[in-house]
Amino acid sequence: MNKAITDGLVLMPPPFSAGLAQWSREDGTPGSASYQGAADAALVPSDQDFGSCLEIQKTETTQRLRYKGQTPIEPGLYLRVTARVKVVAGNMPAVRIAAYAARANGTQVTVPSTGPSVTLTSYGAVVTVQAIIGSGNRQGVDMVWGTEPVYGHFGLDLTGANGGVVRIDDFIIEDITEVFHRKMLDVVDVRDYGAVGNGSTNDYNAFLAADAAANGKTVLVSTGTYRLNSNFTFNNAVRFEGTLSMPANVRLTCTRNYDLNTYAAAFGGEVEGFKRGLQTLFYFTDHVVFDLSGRKVDLTEPLDVAALAGITSLTSRRVLTNGQIGAATSTAWDSSTVTSAATYTVSNPSQLTAVANVANIPVGARVSGTGVGREVYVTSKNVGAGTVTLNKPLWGGAGTRTYTFTRYKYLLDFSGFDNLARFEITDIDFNCAGRASGIMLALNGLTFRVADCVFTGPKDRGITSVGLGCAGMIVDQCQFLSNEQAIAAQNRTTIALNANGNDAKLRDNRVVRFAHFAVLAGGGNMVIGNHFFQGDDETNGLRAAGIVFTNTNARSIVSDNYIDNCWVELSNEHDPEPGFSGGFSFGGLSLTSNHFMCINVAPSFRWLVVRPRGPGHFLNGISVTGNVFRAVNGAVDRVEKVDTTQAGLDHDKARNVVFSDNTFHGVSQSCMNPVTVTHTQNTNAATWTVDASDLLPFGGKALTAVSVLPEGALRDNGNAVVFAAPYAIPKTGSGDKMVELKWPQAVKGAAVVTLRSDLPQ
Repeated sequence: MNKAITDGLVLMPPPFSAGLAQWSREDGTPGSASYQGAADAALVPSDQDFGSCLEIQKTETTQRLRYKGQTPIEPGLYLRVTARVKVVAGNMPAVRIAAYAARANGTQVTVPSTGPSVTLTSYGAVVTVQAIIGSGNRQGVDMVWGTEPVYGHFGLDLTGANGGVVRIDDFIIEDITEVFHRKMLDVVDVRDYGAVGNGSTNDYNAFLAADAAANGKTVLVSTGTYRLNSNFTFNNAVRFEGTLSMPANVRLTCTRNYDLNTYAAAFGGEVEGFKRGLQTLFYFTDHVVFDLSGRKVDLTEPLDVAALAGITSLTSRRVLTNGQIGAATSTAWDSSTVTSAATYTVSNPSQLTAVANVANIPVGARVSGTGVGREVYVTSKNVGAGTVTLNKPLWGGAGTRTYTFTRYKYLLDFSGFDNLARFEITDIDFNCAGRASGIMLALNGLTFRVADCVFTGPKDRGITSVGLGCAGMIVDQCQFLSNEQAIAAQNRTTIALNANGNDAKLRDNRVVRFAHFAVLAGGGNMVIGNHFFQGDDETNGLRAAGIVFTNTNARSIVSDNYIDNCWVELSNEHDPEPGFSGGFSFGGLSLTSNHFMCINVAPSFRWLVVRPRGPGHFLNGISVTGNVFRAVNGAVDRVEKVDTTQAGLDHDKARNVVFSDNTFHGVSQSCMNPVTVTHTQNTNAATWTVDASDLLPFGGKALTAVSVLPEGALRDNGNAVVFAAPYAIPKTGSGDKMVELKWPQAVKGAAVVTLRSDLPQ
């Protein structure tokens, strides 16, 4: 930087030969006395050392010489003032550079005004006197002026004994800011330490030396291509003008600016920079967060994260955040599909045996076929044994039959990890673009977290768990935007997410028009505050499940959700022997304070569905309380049902079914349990048959009469008031859905009766 060139600053005073009126014998300010016509000063036209120069006889204790012109000074500008002098007669004085620092209005600023003093010791010897003036207190600056002065009157002082005659050459004032660049810009260039940058020479040692020399400064990788054959760590900040060439298994670690901006610059593009930065995340100990710097990375193929990292296990917290990962046009996103015959036995529920063409079946493929539940995947295979291991059993697959194995392709595929715990992805836009799926989880691991992310147009799946890498999974405040929004609901195939392990937390997500929001095969789930809607533009349209619990004892909370044009389903489709043989059967589910909504659906639509895959099951511990059910543009018959396609429920065994305090709008028949009805008997009878069958949820039976209270007087055939109490016989009438009240005599009147469709625990 030279502001005399770049900013046009005029720094150099005129030569003495131009006249002495511009040279003050005081401080250089306007009106101060000059050397023009002075008895102690004269121009020398031709000195053998200086050519034209000024000759002064020292007559004052401090003999001043100042240029009256205003030499500009500003923050960040460093000036060097040079004067060459010699004594030609008389006493030997001392000489120093001196100046007057001025504000814009000409008033003096109190700052150091003199440089180092040099004593002249011999006649005729030329002595160079210099001083550096600048705003910053840097090493080498003789007169530190700060930021207040805007110009100076520069010159010199003669001190010491009077009487000496001194000749002075023309002053030189120059911008030497570049001298301080290394300190000012705080940069160490790798080329200064021997880096070649030709793309083939190993520059590792030069990089190591530059980083060591930086000591808090920024390392500059200047223009070129630099080969590093070993893992390298920058302990100081680094800036890339050039790029790096490194083997795929060699890592670059930037400890002071660990972000995609740095890695993209280092490797010449976002994709390679993203891969290299993500690779380092699994080894970095100084940082646990890789920041994509708000940038977009378009992948042309699935990213096998475990292969990229070169490890299969990590249990320390790591975070990928702040950017967009997209799927560029490529055939690499096409699903791989294999069809093979295989044998399944319920005694070996997690394995297919005698699998044809097993070598071509990819791990992570989804299995489909007769008797296969939703979200069944291949977790491993043994080519020699001809076996395939499944993440979940088949509910109806006993025997030998043909299965289809479909391997979806994911932007980030973690399935190569045997164990990945505490990995987090936040503030990432997964732009699947209808080409790719989003994330496939590791085979095992705890508390994988996805928060504040957007999954746009996943081709098949948003988040897939093929094993237990979803244990304790957290999905918070994400948006899932289907690629099938224009398709009729019953024809959609995409699923936002699934989980096989326990304790999934799905909170405050927005999920738009998928086949299903979540298929949850574990227990301990918390589904809270989500809005998932699966409607379409059809009239009397069909719908599908929003949430599917595939474990009979769901042990889950579904609370404060907006459940729109879809239902909550209880199923046991991952049970190899789906008939009830022990355990708790269907239950462990609390649905509280949800808003259930539907529009333009067939009257047969239901919001709560139980779908047994085998006989003998019953309800055991279901609470449906404080919810709002509303149908728009057409009423629905009921809010709940049992899908008996494969089997029904044994209502005689129902336990702890609570269905209360709900609100029904646009629903033809509400339901509740316990249910209180008023039975009016207009003719005298000793047996009253109380029918509340339509009000009992899930087609339950009237198993218990909790209370009977006559409403008003009971009267006999003579219309006399009768004081009597009945006993109740539950489970009477068609389907055991009625209760008979037995009175000691024939009476008529009304009674308030409370019934339950379940039994005490």
